[in-house]
Amino acid sequence: MTWILLALAFLGIFTGFLAGLLGVGGGLVLIPILTFMFHNGLDLENALAVKMAIATGMSTIVVTSLASTRMHHQLGAVRWDLVKGLAPGLILGSLVASIWLFSLIKGAVLALVFSGFTAFSATQMLLDRKPKPSREMPGTLGQWLAGTFIGVFSGLVGAGGAFISVPFMVWCNVPMRQVVATSAALGFPIALFNAMGYVISGWSVTGTPDLSYGYIWLPALLVICVSTVFTAPMGARMAHRWPVSKLKKLFALLLYALASSMLYRGLNS
Repeated sequence: MTWILLALAFLGIFTGFLAGLLGVGGGLVLIPILTFMFHNGLDLENALAVKMAIATGMSTIVVTSLASTRMHHQLGAVRWDLVKGLAPGLILGSLVASIWLFSLIKGAVLALVFSGFTAFSATQMLLDRKPKPSREMPGTLGQWLAGTFIGVFSGLVGAGGAFISVPFMVWCNVPMRQVVATSAALGFPIALFNAMGYVISGWSVTGTPDLSYGYIWLPALLVICVSTVFTAPMGARMAHRWPVSKLKKLFALLLYALASSMLYRGLNS
């Protein structure tokens, strides 16, 4: 148990920095590693390990997003108008995914969904296709629909939504630094309402370890959150110093690595 807690602390430090740097919330990085740790360290069956990793990883984003968003806001980069426009759909999609769909879909299928959409997002970022200069963010209804889509898939794979929201906002000609900052802010409602849903949908599940609340394992949640609070602001400051092209390439390479990991996990579940 001790080695698991130490590993979780280092994992939180690393993912907190990435969350601030790339606006990814940390869930994309956490889930493959937490799946391995829960399966091998806590002796959970592989499918249950995937679900608990998704739920626990998503829950940490509640704290991580607040820490990174605060710094991005101080630097004037958060598009709060976009947060307001997308938030209603994000909340609806998150609740639908975490309370209903998450309990119905097998862990192996969730791993494969995670892998596919993450690889797709990576490709879109790496190709760096230039959007039409006239393209803008959609109106209120369009933002609600986009938010719902992001919320549903974020809830299914345990990510803060950046793997969809970042390419989407870039496609709509939102500047990259504003994209990263706004994506970090969007992670909060996604994580909060999904976490509530994971507790509800997993409350009666058997075979979970001690100190579990639904699909969330509390020790991992606490250790990672404490660690990320210190490093997320550091990553946010770095995001405003690095060239935009480097941010895009780093984001894409990170997504490819995580997609490969979860593809392996899904095929072997």
